Amino acid sequence: MTTTTLRQATAEDLARILPHVLAAPGNDAPVEILCFRPGFNQRTFPDRLTLTREQGIPGERWLKAPWLKLPDGSPDPRIQVSILPRRVMDAVWLDRENTPHPGDTIVCDLDTSEANLPVGSLLQVGTAVVRVSDEFNDGCVKWKVRYGKPAKDWIVAPGHPPLRLRGILCSIEQDGEVRLGDRIRKLA
Repeated sequence: MTTTTLRQATAEDLARILPHVLAAPGNDAPVEILCFRPGFNQRTFPDRLTLTREQGIPGERWLKAPWLKLPDGSPDPRIQVSILPRRVMDAVWLDRENTPHPGDTIVCDLDTSEANLPVGSLLQVGTAVVRVSDEFNDGCVKWKVRYGKPAKDWIVAPGHPPLRLRGILCSIEQDGEVRLGDRIRKLA
């Protein structure tokens, strides 16, 4: 029986790449990857997704098994959509054969920092509109297991939480469809 040693970024690798990550465009980023998650550890990569206020992404696990719920037990809309910066994904997801995709709904080359996208910011995503949530995405235990302790520590290191290196969580404010290549644009 052979064991596979996962290739993971070191703290030094991540410190070195940080200026590149922070230089991502602040607006008008094309959608590069769409991810649909019908269940835990299940992923498909469609050309388009429907986003709705009521169901999130119809058929996805948010409606039936959210990791964050409201006091009444219903799914918290603040986590309907996750947007991961492409440069962060490329920095931490080194072993693409043996490690699953992070599972974020949208991957694009976008600066997701608080300075660029304060809580409450509206984003046009295809024909849908999403609102940047106040729920901080700190990278779950799965992130640490898949991409290594340095990748997890990088997200929450002193001074890093406002950079939102793990990306942003959003609620859906206007139903619509997002397709590969659609632009993500800030709305006034």
